[in-house]
Amino acid sequence: MNQILKKLSDNIKLRKHLSPEKSYTASLINSGIKECSKKFGEEAIELIIAASDEDLDAFNYEAADVLYHFLVLVESKNADLNEILNVLVERQTMSGHEEKAQRGK
Repeated sequence: MNQILKKLSDNIKLRKHLSPEKSYTASLINSGIKECSKKFGEEAIELIIAASDEDLDAFNYEAADVLYHFLVLVESKNADLNEILNVLVERQTMSGHEEKAQRGK
């Protein structure tokens, strides 16, 4: 399970080169960063709504959608998932309050 984000990220990298008519992933990435951002935001809102309900299956489904669309956004931005994960690793060495203070937020 700990490799699922990496596998999904790799799959997104492959599918972005397919025909947008045959691949939802390719159609998202080809729509541009603004559309990918908008779709991620829509999915995040759906997750927030699902979180307030008692249906755990619906929450899990929406959470999976958020993770997928997050990775599409990462690819659309030409960012590196490993670099993002390294930020999380670094943050584990300090408290959230300390990390926010270092960022000046």
